[in-house]
Amino acid sequence: MRFLHTSDWHLGRSFHRVNLLSAQRAFLDHLVETVRAREVDAVLVAGDVYDRAVPPLAAVELFDDALHRLAGLGVPTVMISGNHDSARRLGVGSGLMERAGIHLRTDPADCGTPVLLADAHGPVALYGLPYLEPAMVRDTLGARRADHAEVLGAAMERVRADLAGRPAGTRSVVLAHAFVTGGAVSDSERDITVGGVASVPVAVFDGVDYAALGHLHGCQTLTERVRYSGSPLAYSFSEAEHRKSSWLVDLDADGAVHAERVDCPVPRPLARIRGRLEQLLEDPGPARHEDSWVEATLTDPARPHEPMARLLKRFPHLVSLVFDPDDGPTRSLASYAQRLRGRSDQEIAEDFVEHVRSGRAADEQERAELRSAIDEVRVDDMAAEVAR
Repeated sequence: MRFLHTSDWHLGRSFHRVNLLSAQRAFLDHLVETVRAREVDAVLVAGDVYDRAVPPLAAVELFDDALHRLAGLGVPTVMISGNHDSARRLGVGSGLMERAGIHLRTDPADCGTPVLLADAHGPVALYGLPYLEPAMVRDTLGARRADHAEVLGAAMERVRADLAGRPAGTRSVVLAHAFVTGGAVSDSERDITVGGVASVPVAVFDGVDYAALGHLHGCQTLTERVRYSGSPLAYSFSEAEHRKSSWLVDLDADGAVHAERVDCPVPRPLARIRGRLEQLLEDPGPARHEDSWVEATLTDPARPHEPMARLLKRFPHLVSLVFDPDDGPTRSLASYAQRLRGRSDQEIAEDFVEHVRSGRAADEQERAELRSAIDEVRVDDMAAEVAR
């Protein structure tokens, strides 16, 4: 059976205030054409269909159009909600959609209920594990603790229990939206740290033939059977070196995995350039980036006059300007966003405590209290999204 594994569409997201709707439409055109041309048997979408809980109408219309086109091809689609999605909103109408071959898995209670497909070699059970916010799903799944490893482990126990009752030779696929140990992060993923821990061990997926992961935006292989497809578009300059693609996965009669990367269309390449303003304006080297989306880091000792306007004449798609002087106290002049890049909510809170106390860092009890407060706010936010 052949699957196309994709995730993290983030429909409705912009890139440094640049509207990406046309680029997202081009990706979905590419996806539908790949399904048709490569004779795909099922499409797997591992979460973060939308960029926020209440997406703009244009993003909803784009999603609706993609589902109609996939259903028109007669190819089943299995998708789960991610941490950016509102699970309840995404799941509205799922019963009716299932009749058209669109299988939305947004309810944690359904983790052990598969979508059943079959090919010439027998049945394939596909289990959708939506993003599991530990404090909100612990009781539903019967997990011992409210952390990512425990709730995902409890969900996988349900998967294995169901699979054990199926006919011998039934092959299995799991879709999950999580941060799995060994995965490489980028700046555009929302922090999901709970209790100071965000990742889960790859061994949690032992016992299934393929795990189609979402959440991390870089396409990567953790094991032959556990892979991230990554996002189809770059959503931060930290992804400038990413090769955006989906996985075309063939599952043979014995459950062996054969995977091929299928490149996604690139609306415009990304480039990070660095140097003094006059150097960036005059040197021939950066000319190759004149048609790219550009992040320019200026190293002039003093802030130049109208740098953005001047750089835009050479780089018309410049969208980000950073100052990092090569002389003087660079840390104090770095932008706020630059200083926070790559840091978790917990690390930012601990840095603040250390700053306001003139260098005295938070002790273990204070760090625990900060973790508890951050977790509580995250749960409250998700509960508010569910209630809307």
